[in-house]
Amino acid sequence: MKRNLSRKFNELRPIRLTNNYLRNTAGSVLVEFGNTKVICVASLDDKTAPFLKNTGKGWLTAEYSMLPMSTQTRTARESSRGRLGGRTHEIQRLIGRSLRAVSDLTTFGERTIYVDCDVIQADGGT
Repeated sequence: MKRNLSRKFNELRPIRLTNNYLRNTAGSVLVEFGNTKVICVASLDDKTAPFLKNTGKGWLTAEYSMLPMSTQTRTARESSRGRLGGRTHEIQRLIGRSLRAVSDLTTFGERTIYVDCDVIQADGGT
């Protein structure tokens, strides 16, 4: 059985990164994996997490969401339902933990970096 675009089973979708995709942020990127498109934005807050106050360390946290029409059928925004679903919560945790694992939080000072990841077009699984 062949995959879409004639990809082999061990072949990744084409990957493209467009840096500085948005203007009003500390940093942004449009990430494309084939037809899946995700905008990631970093913003900086001059406060750290309460449990790190007076330690000299900063924090990094992530938020994740999908636009309602990022898939073939509209999905209501989780914020309009009043709470995050389990899948969304776990993806947020995965993003935050992965980025913290490769970051030296002592270089942040007592600041927080927020990384917002929004799927604008979904094609395939997470």
